[in-house]
Amino acid sequence: MRYSEQFMEHIEYAFHAFCKIVLRHEAMNAWRDLKRKEEREISLDYLMSEKYFEPSAMDSYFEKQDKPTVFLVLGKEVVVDDERLATALSRLPELRREVLLLYYFIGYRDEAIGRLYGRCRSSINRRRNVALKQFRKEWEGLKHEEQKTDTF
Repeated sequence: MRYSEQFMEHIEYAFHAFCKIVLRHEAMNAWRDLKRKEEREISLDYLMSEKYFEPSAMDSYFEKQDKPTVFLVLGKEVVVDDERLATALSRLPELRREVLLLYYFIGYRDEAIGRLYGRCRSSINRRRNVALKQFRKEWEGLKHEEQKTDTF
C-alpha cells in the first residue's frame, strides 16, 4: 500500500512539529532545574573568599576506638569498634548475643545457626527476633544514659 506524497509530507511535518515541542519542553525543564539548583548552591569561590568559613569535612566513621571489643563465637573472633554497640551486645545473654553475632556479623543464615545449636530454623528466627528486641532496649538505655551524662 503506497501513500500519497502529500500524505507523507504531512506526516513528516507533524513529526517535526512534535519533536520541536518535546525539545522545547525538555529545554524548559532543564532550565528550571538549573535555576532551582542555582538557588540552593553556594559558589566555592564565594566560600573561599570568606575569612570566617573554612570549607572542610571531618569523617569520624572510620576512626578506630582505643580498645575494640572482641567477641568469640564458635571459635571465630568478631571485632566491634563501636563502644556503645559492644556494651549493648555484652549486656545480652550469651545465646542471644551469639545468635545476633552469627547472623549479622559472620553472615550465617537461620538454618545454619539452627544446625549448630540443634534447633530448627523457626526457633532460631524467633530467638533472633527476641534478641533484637532486647538489644534495642539496651541500645536505647545506653543512649539515655549518655544523654544524662552529657547534661550534667
